[in-house]
Amino acid sequence: MCGILGIVAKSPANQLLYDGLLMLQHRGQDASGIVTARGNTFHMHKGLGLVRDVFRTRDMRALAGNIGIGHVRYPTAGSANSSAEAQPFYVNSPFGIVLSHNGNLTNAEELSQELFRADLRHVNTNSDTEVLLNVLAHELQESTRNCQLDPATIFTAVSGVHRRCKGAYAVIAMIAGYGLLAFRDPYGIRPLVFGTVESENGHEYLIASESVALDTLGFKLIRDVAPGEAVFIDEAGNFYNKQCATNYSLNPCIFEYVYLARPDSVIDGISVYETRLNMGEHLAEKIRKSMHHLDIDVVIPIPDSSRPSALQLANQLGVNFREGFVKNRYVGRTFIMPGQQQRRKSVRQKLNAIGIEFRGKNVLLVDDSIVRGTTSREIVQMAREAGAHKIYFASAAPPVRYPNVYGIDMPTRQELIATDRSTEEICREIGADYLIYQDLEALSRAISKISPTVKNFETSCFDGNYITGDVTTEYLRTIELQRNSSQPLLQTRSNTQLDLSLVFSD
Repeated sequence: MCGILGIVAKSPANQLLYDGLLMLQHRGQDASGIVTARGNTFHMHKGLGLVRDVFRTRDMRALAGNIGIGHVRYPTAGSANSSAEAQPFYVNSPFGIVLSHNGNLTNAEELSQELFRADLRHVNTNSDTEVLLNVLAHELQESTRNCQLDPATIFTAVSGVHRRCKGAYAVIAMIAGYGLLAFRDPYGIRPLVFGTVESENGHEYLIASESVALDTLGFKLIRDVAPGEAVFIDEAGNFYNKQCATNYSLNPCIFEYVYLARPDSVIDGISVYETRLNMGEHLAEKIRKSMHHLDIDVVIPIPDSSRPSALQLANQLGVNFREGFVKNRYVGRTFIMPGQQQRRKSVRQKLNAIGIEFRGKNVLLVDDSIVRGTTSREIVQMAREAGAHKIYFASAAPPVRYPNVYGIDMPTRQELIATDRSTEEICREIGADYLIYQDLEALSRAISKISPTVKNFETSCFDGNYITGDVTTEYLRTIELQRNSSQPLLQTRSNTQLDLSLVFSD
């Protein structure tokens, strides 16, 4: 999970890109980067850390031009804190190209070997984004051998990327002297939207991972980029689009609605906030039907993403809703923090209990999901220390039992608390008195009822069904071995930055 952003404006793009990345910061806190273009000149600044820490006034001044792309990184492949793997990435052949990517290529290793042996291209990092960039560059080279680069040849190159790349990918790229390109994998797993605003000098376009970036910058949402579709906006602001995949279908990642996306975003025409309200309704229905014995005094959300579900659950059950935890806004999201020890430590730093809401009560805690169980265990313990009589725990999502290989940091089954455990066993592991999970069918209905045209979702972390059809037991074993054998990296993110100015010619 990363956040990507691209803009074609009629005025300097640097401030818009910075502000847009702030709106996408929840999608990645490990690294940030911006590249702008003025003519054939690219200006890049990127580094490890939050957007506000990476960019200073002098860096912003150096980002000249009306076109640009940005990225916030949450590492799922490659080194977690290597400045060399901060995005965007760039190549200078056959054109100057910079690229940002959200997702994960499941055949990155195979492609890397192909690039070296057949395409005569060398990949310098462990990042699948660099692999994807070089595949695009090669396909552009092939499609322009006997003709000029134009929208038609660019779309031909994207078709080649779709044929070669497997997995999940939402991509925004810039081609020096030409314009902005964006495309989405043929299954539409990772989100990508675009919108426009009318300025004094014509249309401006913004492409982003989530609609919230468009809303806050004053852009009107047009629609999502369709699965397999590519859009190209040239430097003059002319818009082109084409379906570039032979076989395509919409299967958005269901975890976007559960946890990853901001509640004020709309993904594939579906309000994230509404889906979370619906999740609460379905949980309440399950409790009413089969859990009459639970004597619930108060419903308390684990802030922030579970709040809509908890509120609606409380309303449906006719039980008091209370805020029992105060969140420290200056600590990052524990789910996307690399390292189990760091997650455990940050829970206590991030949340503090309000004792009066727990003392002597039977409390139903509601969270969006339970992944590793670290956060849940600490929170249950905090509620006990605050004086709760009984602690019931509800998850708005089903048990996470399988690795996610499409861009979420759940690569090994041994890290997932639900692996080979029953609900009762998980309940004991987190220290609760009772545990309630959402059913997968109910979760799907909670989302699809808002837009019946979206019928299928990518649900592999819950049911082990990998929609791309290429994820084998051997592949899962390989990434598990790689993860287990990797050594902890030094934490160097505080002051590490990278500043580059790149000049490309036609």
